[in-house]
Amino acid sequence: MAAGSGLVVANNYYNQPLLGKIADSFHISEAKASSVAVLTQVGYAVGLLFIIPLGDMVRRKRLILTDFVLILFSLLMAAMAPNIHILMVASFLIGLTSVIPQLFVPMAAHLAKPEDRGKAIGTVMSGLLIGILCSRTLSGIVGEYFGWRAMFFIAAGVMVVLWIALLWLLPEVHPDYKGSYKELMMSLVKYIKTEPSLRLASIRGGLGFAGFGAFWTTLVFLLQEPPFNAGSDVAGAFGLIGAGGALAASVVGRISDRMNKRRLITITTSMMLVAWIVFGFSAQSMAGLIIGVILLDLGLQSTHIANQTIIFALHPAARNRLNTVYMVSYFIGGATGTFVAGQAWHLWKWDGVVGVGLVVSGLTLLIHLLGGSDQVES
Repeated sequence: MAAGSGLVVANNYYNQPLLGKIADSFHISEAKASSVAVLTQVGYAVGLLFIIPLGDMVRRKRLILTDFVLILFSLLMAAMAPNIHILMVASFLIGLTSVIPQLFVPMAAHLAKPEDRGKAIGTVMSGLLIGILCSRTLSGIVGEYFGWRAMFFIAAGVMVVLWIALLWLLPEVHPDYKGSYKELMMSLVKYIKTEPSLRLASIRGGLGFAGFGAFWTTLVFLLQEPPFNAGSDVAGAFGLIGAGGALAASVVGRISDRMNKRRLITITTSMMLVAWIVFGFSAQSMAGLIIGVILLDLGLQSTHIANQTIIFALHPAARNRLNTVYMVSYFIGGATGTFVAGQAWHLWKWDGVVGVGLVVSGLTLLIHLLGGSDQVES
């Protein structure tokens, strides 16, 4: 599940180091090219909302294998897109269908013992987060030497191999929910209204991921300019640096099983704010960017795992629906941060992006501190 999560979620992030090359290929502005990344995240949020709740209603393995066919179609559509408008549609569909990792995470929580739930979530999340970060490294290198279209063809081939592996190796999990799809979707509203811990976790996650999207979408634009004058391969290489935060996710998962969640999240959200302060002084410093990336990724991923550990303890039979509410908020935040940062770059360059990051990370910490205690504190 960890390997599958990483390989599937990577589809959402291959485009980010390639935005500069996409802009050049279609003769469009960098701001318009960034809409490819925005629409991928919007598509992911829509897929989370309408597909992931089905994990509580239908057999998980069948749902996953069916979705793979749609992922393959979307990737091939992107690879062969004749213009930016078709690529934008394909990007939305890639995001819409690449939601399988969010079926794996609740499955891991379901299969684990209660005292090991954070560890299980952390293990799967490590695979997912390594996929997010290393996808940028891979696509940056492929884009630099073979062109941006090659990356989507390669991704399609990877999905075929992964489909075969999951067909043979993935266990089946039968659902507990017996109602209709309409009732299933209406229950999302009930959980939003009745679970303050879910609402607080969703706001923290969305704001934190807004800052994450703001940084990674505009980093390639910063590195293309003096004094860096770097290509997509260098921008992608930053993913390897951020992968350290992803590798720490399993460790954080173990810590979250024992440490007070509120105290842990106070520390991790503070790390994200410090990261953006570092970025503010690093417009011409590679070392500063590297330090900021480590702080940003470790802070975000640690907050994310603590959030999910909290919400999965609320209603075991509804973990996919709880995860839907949380992750839709998460990727709406990411899409918003990506869009706003793209516009900020167009108007004010890196100073504008840093301003966006400081606002959202500051809000994340403030809302956490003022939001009251989560129901699950241990």
